[in-house]
Amino acid sequence: MAGTHKKRIERYITFDEESESEDISLDELEEELEEHKDYDVLVSILTNGEKQRGMATLVEGDLGHIEEALIQDYIEDNDSLVLLHDQIHDCDIILSQIGSILSGFQVHIGLISSEIRSLQEKSWDISLKLKNRKLVETKLAGFVEEIVAPPGLVNILINGEVNDGYARSLEILSRKLKFVQDDPLINASQALNDIKQELERLRQKALSKVLSTYFHVYVEALERLKLDIGVLNDFSGHDTSIIDIIIRGREHLRNHGFMFSLGERANILKEIHQPGLVPHISQVNSRKYPYEVIFRSLQKLLMDTASSEYLFIESFFGEEALFYQVFEGPFAVIDQHLDITLPNCHDAVCLMLIICITRKHQLVMCDRRLPCLDNYFDKALMYLWPRFKVVFDMYLQSLYQCDAQTIWIDGTHPHHIARCYVEFTASLVQLNAECGDGQLDMNLERLQSAIDLLLIRLAQTFTTTKLQHLFLLNNYDMAISVLKEAGDEAKKLQRYFEEKLETNMMAFVDDLLMEHFSDLLRFVRSHVSEDLVSYTEDTNIADVEPVVKNFAMKWRTALELMHNEVITSCSNLLSGMAILKAAMTQLLNDYNRLSECVKKITGGLTLNRHMVSITSISYEIRKYSRTL
Repeated sequence: MAGTHKKRIERYITFDEESESEDISLDELEEELEEHKDYDVLVSILTNGEKQRGMATLVEGDLGHIEEALIQDYIEDNDSLVLLHDQIHDCDIILSQIGSILSGFQVHIGLISSEIRSLQEKSWDISLKLKNRKLVETKLAGFVEEIVAPPGLVNILINGEVNDGYARSLEILSRKLKFVQDDPLINASQALNDIKQELERLRQKALSKVLSTYFHVYVEALERLKLDIGVLNDFSGHDTSIIDIIIRGREHLRNHGFMFSLGERANILKEIHQPGLVPHISQVNSRKYPYEVIFRSLQKLLMDTASSEYLFIESFFGEEALFYQVFEGPFAVIDQHLDITLPNCHDAVCLMLIICITRKHQLVMCDRRLPCLDNYFDKALMYLWPRFKVVFDMYLQSLYQCDAQTIWIDGTHPHHIARCYVEFTASLVQLNAECGDGQLDMNLERLQSAIDLLLIRLAQTFTTTKLQHLFLLNNYDMAISVLKEAGDEAKKLQRYFEEKLETNMMAFVDDLLMEHFSDLLRFVRSHVSEDLVSYTEDTNIADVEPVVKNFAMKWRTALELMHNEVITSCSNLLSGMAILKAAMTQLLNDYNRLSECVKKITGGLTLNRHMVSITSISYEIRKYSRTL
C-alpha cells in the first residue's frame, strides 16, 4: 500500500517538473482569455493584478497542505481502497458474467422471437388454409350433394310409382342435371366425368317413365275426340253382318257413310307432315275425328319425340340399345292402345288409311335417316294387315250372305247397298294405288265379283227382263260415275262396268223396242237380214201388211211412251239420252229393213200409202233429242 502511495507522489512530482520545463504557449492563453472575458472572477483577477498573485500563492500553499492531508488520508484508507478495488474487480467479473449470460439470453430471446414470428406466420398460413378449406368444404359439399344421386332417389325413379313422391324425385334429378350443365368449370371436373353418365342414364330411365305417362295422357285425351265409325255396337250383335247397318234404312246409313266412302278422309295423306291434334283445343270446339286422324297424331308425336331422343342418345352415349330402353314404356302404351282399339274397329277404310299413314311415316323416318322406329312400323303393319283382312272378309261375306228379297226395294234406281260397296271399292282402289304393296289386289277382285253377283241377285227380284236390265243399267252407271271420281287408278274397274253397261243397254233397248214394236221386230228379224241382202222366200203381202199398218198407227205414241219411261226410269240423264238414242237408232234401222222388204215383195206398192217416211221418223226423233 505504501509503495503505491509513493508511486503516486513521484507521478505528481514528475508532472510538476514536466510542467516547469515545458514551454508555455500564450496563444492559447489569449484565446482562453478572449473566450472567458465576460466572467466576473477573471475580470476581478485581471483588475487587481499583484494582489491576486499573493492570494494565489497563499492558496497554492493551502492546496499543498490539503493535498498532503489527502494523501495521508489516502494512505490511511489504502486497505479499504484496495479492498474496494478488489470488490470492484470482483463485481466487474460478476457483471461480465452476467453480461455474458444476458448476451446469451438476448441471443436466445432473439431466437425465440424469430421462432415466434415463424410460428405467427405459420399460424396465419394455417388460419388462411383453414378458411380456404372450410370454403372448399362448403362448396365441395354442395357440389357432392348436387351431383350424387342417393339410393332412395334412384330406387324411386327406377322402381317407384308415378305419384307426388315420384314428381318430387324428378324435380331433384332435374335440379342436379341443371346444376351440372350451367357451370363450365363443373363440367370440366373429373368427379363429374365419373358420375355424369350415371346421371344421364338415370335421366333416360326417368324419361322412360315420364314419356310413358306423357303418351298415356295424350292417348286418353285423343280418345275423347274419336268419332266412332264401324264399331261393334253398330252391328246389333251380328259380328259378321255389316250389311245389317244398311238394312236398317238409308237414314241410318247416312250416319255411317264414312265406313264405305273415302271422300275428304283422303286429305289426311296430304297432311302427313302437319302437327298432330291438340286435344284441349279440339275439346273446346267439341269436334270429333275419325280414328285415322287420332292415329296419325299419335304416330306424329312418337316420330318427333323418338327422333330428338335418338339423336341425343346417339351423340351423347353412342349406344343405340339405350334408345329402346328409354322408349320401352311409350311403345308399351301405344301397343296397349292398339290392342284395345283395333279389335273393335270395323271400318275397313279407316284401317287401310292407317296402313297408308304408317307407310308414309316410314318414308318420313327414312328421309330423316333415323332407323329407330323401323321395328315399330314393321310390327304395326304386321298387326294392321291381318285386322284389315278380317274386316274386309266380313264385308265380303256380308255381300254373299245377304238375302236379296230382304234388302230388295221397289224401284229400278241404284241400290244403296250397291252404291256403298262401289264407293268402298273405289276407296280401296285409290288407297291401294297410293301405298299398296300388292296384298290388296286379289281382294279387290274378290270384292268386284261379290258386287257383281249381288247386283244380279237383286235384279232377279224384278218380274220382267226389261226391269232387270234397267236396274242393272242404273247400278252400272252409278258405279261408273263413282269410279270416275276415283281417278285413273280405277280405270280398269271402270272399263269392266262400262262393258257391263253396254251389254245391258243393248238388252234393255231390245226389251224396250219389243214392248212397243214387237210385231215390227219379229217380222224383220225373221224375214230380213240386217245387211238387207237376204230375204225369206215365203214373205207375202199378207204377212207384212198388219205390221205396216200397226206401226203407222201407233209409232208417235210409242216414241213418246219410250221417252217418258226412259226419262223417269234412268237415274242418269246422260245415260237416258244414250238409251233413247240407241233405241231410236235401232228403230230406224228395223223400220228401214221393213221398208226394203215391202219394196221387194209382190204387191208391196199397195202399202206405200201406209208407210211412214224415214224423214218423218227422224224428225220426230230429233225433236225428242232437243227436249233432252
